[in-house]
Formats: sequence, structure tokens, C-alpha cells
Amino acid sequence: MNVGTRKTLASFTLMLLTRTAGAEGSGALPWRESFTARLEALALLQTLNVELLSHDSATLTLDHWCADHRLASPARIVAEPVGGAYQAPMDEQRQLLGVSATEPIRYRRVRLICGSRVLSEADNWYVPARLTPEMNRVLDSTDTAFGRAVQALEFRRRTLSAKLVWSPLPQDWDMGAPLPERRGATLTIPHQVPEHRAVLTLPDGTPFSVVVETYTGEVLAFPEPRR
Repeated sequence: MNVGTRKTLASFTLMLLTRTAGAEGSGALPWRESFTARLEALALLQTLNVELLSHDSATLTLDHWCADHRLASPARIVAEPVGGAYQAPMDEQRQLLGVSATEPIRYRRVRLICGSRVLSEADNWYVPARLTPEMNRVLDSTDTAFGRAVQALEFRRRTLSAKLVWSPLPQDWDMGAPLPERRGATLTIPHQVPEHRAVLTLPDGTPFSVVVETYTGEVLAFPEPRR
């Protein structure tokens, strides 16, 4: 997507958010199956992408997204561990982390939840030796999201990839590409929407975490913007 289109979508989204400032997400009706609804959904997903790409902490970004769209009160992200999902680090993760084949790496898979909404599912490989003992204790024994647990490190985020797993409109929709076939009166939003891969680094550039974040359709679990 070019810069001009992205700016147009962002401006359109700001207008949509203004219209929905008083809406509550918990009782959201299904979105209608229409071109307008698909355009609105695309604008919102691109705005979420921009927010994630322009901030170092995905956790804090989701805090704000949850609050702005009134998905829960209080709007605070917590991490629900997913048991039995261990994935050993591969050579790729060790290379990105700059560690040897014998350096201990911990793996954490969680669902990031705001209220009752699962907004993201995250896989995280991190180097415990590059965190403080207290940070490791918090990660091992609480539902604190990773970004909040390590916030004191003043870390930086380097995005490796960012893509829309699902796009409400085809790539060339603005050039007349046919819209997806309508399968009912309501818009079907799949479980997986954007996906981001990133490396978190200390201020001096030392990497300490590799994350794969899959954001769910629950990021749009609020009433469809209406004009």
C-alpha cells in the first residue's frame, strides 16, 4: 500500500472513530456485509498496523486500542498462558537473538486479553539472562504481559514483517477488482487478521526477545461505524 493510500485510510479512520466515540463494544451487533463496512474494517486494521509499527510496546498499544474502542473497562491487557505449547528455539531465533546454541532461551505463548476479548496470540522466545531476576519472576508466575513486565528496560522494537492475514477488500479494490462473494447479510471476520514479527532490543541494540504476534478479529469487536 502506498503512502498516499495509507494516509487517506488513516484520515478516514479518525473520522470513523469520532462517530463511534459513544459506542460500547460489549453489545456490538454484527457488521453488515457491504462495501462500506469492508472499507471501514480495512481502514481500522491499517490504523492498528500503523499504531503497532510506530510504538515499541504492543502491550501498551493494545491497552489504548481497547480503551479507545471501549472493548472493556478497565482497558488493561493481561496475558493468559497457553499450556502445552512449547516450541524450542530454531536457528533463526538464536541468530536474531545473537546467542550461541547452548545459551538458555525461554519460550512463552500467551493470549493477550482485554476484558473478555482475546486481541492477540503471541509466541515469544527471550533470553532470561538479559532480563532482571524480578522480570523473570513476574513472567514465570503472573499474568503480566511481556511488554509491561520488561517496560523498565526502555526497549526498542524492530519489526521484521507486518502483514494482513485477512484483508476485507482485495488488493486492487480501488482499481475495480471484484469484491469477495457475499455469503450472508453480515460480514464474516476471521480469527486471524494482522500478523507481526519483531525483535525487541535493549537501548544499546542488544536483542533479548523475538515475538510473533497474531491479532484476532476481536480487535473489531465493537459496533460497526454508522453514518
